[in-house]
Amino acid sequence: MKKMTMENALGALTLAALVAVGMPAAAAWAEPQQPTEQRFAWKDGAEVYTKVCALCHETKVGPPLRGRDLDPTYIRLVVRHGSRAMPAFRESEIDDQSLEKLAEYISKTPAHQ
Repeated sequence: MKKMTMENALGALTLAALVAVGMPAAAAWAEPQQPTEQRFAWKDGAEVYTKVCALCHETKVGPPLRGRDLDPTYIRLVVRHGSRAMPAFRESEIDDQSLEKLAEYISKTPAHQ
């Protein structure tokens, strides 16, 4: 029979602790995530522009956007994936429906309105 040493005991205790902690954590992760019913929703494209885009694009940190007849597809692509110094915005920040409204707003709004 193998003699129990301090190292073996410590290893067995560590393994038992990892199993004891890991199993409930694994079970918690395995449960399906319930979608949130109440998500934040932007009112319209103008609100998204004012509260997100204008911070840089109306203060000359970024280039002006309005009045340039930018293609809405291009706007959506840049907003989602970023470009140079502009960060990408995740769907949790600007949902797809609001992004559509934002792209339309930017592409159709004249400068300084």
